[in-house]
Amino acid sequence: MYFVHSDEVWNLHPSLSALTVAARNVRAMKTDPRRLEQLTAAVERRLAAAAGESDMPEIAAWREAYSRMGMKPTQYRCASEALLRRYRKERNMPSFHPLVDYLNFVSMAYAIPIAAYDVEKIREGITVRPAAGSETYVTFQGQTENPAPGETIFADEGGNAHSTRWTHRQSALSVVTPQTDRVLIVAEALHPNAARDLQSLEQEIQAGLREAGVEITGSKTLTAGDRRFEFQG
Repeated sequence: MYFVHSDEVWNLHPSLSALTVAARNVRAMKTDPRRLEQLTAAVERRLAAAAGESDMPEIAAWREAYSRMGMKPTQYRCASEALLRRYRKERNMPSFHPLVDYLNFVSMAYAIPIAAYDVEKIREGITVRPAAGSETYVTFQGQTENPAPGETIFADEGGNAHSTRWTHRQSALSVVTPQTDRVLIVAEALHPNAARDLQSLEQEIQAGLREAGVEITGSKTLTAGDRRFEFQG
């Protein structure tokens, strides 16, 4: 299987860096309260250091990217900004799945959007590309929609859109569930220190998953000069 960004995405967003991680044995993962406490403290420090999410360079870069794509950045927020805004208001996060819960706090700690996809729900691979408009996106209410033509999506070879408006919202089709065993994790960043921060984020994910009993089968940081990640499906 594979993960890749299209030339159109790279041409419009040349500062992009992306971390890709393939893992299995997710069904065995248990919540690690100690690690979540450490990540929560990091989130609190991040929020205390900024008046708002837009002051964070990681989020500001995504807002600029959304504006460049013709979307209002305050209407369609990247996933990490949405999580931080929710946590700032509630100082709590609902629990969905040990992996998802963990990655949500990693995403907030680094202010970088992270998605985890059930590999069994992906047809052959994912290309981040402009939508044709005929792809199928499944909402969390069980409805099916078609993305707007030109909208950046995570598309597989079966015509499925696994995300809408790039890092705005994931499809319910490939969301991690208690039955999920193999996943593809993707973290994308656009800010000036993206490569350095993704290296630190990778170290966190490698340690966090291994301590939780999840086996990492491959990882790679994608750049303009090395754009494709291949992994065992």
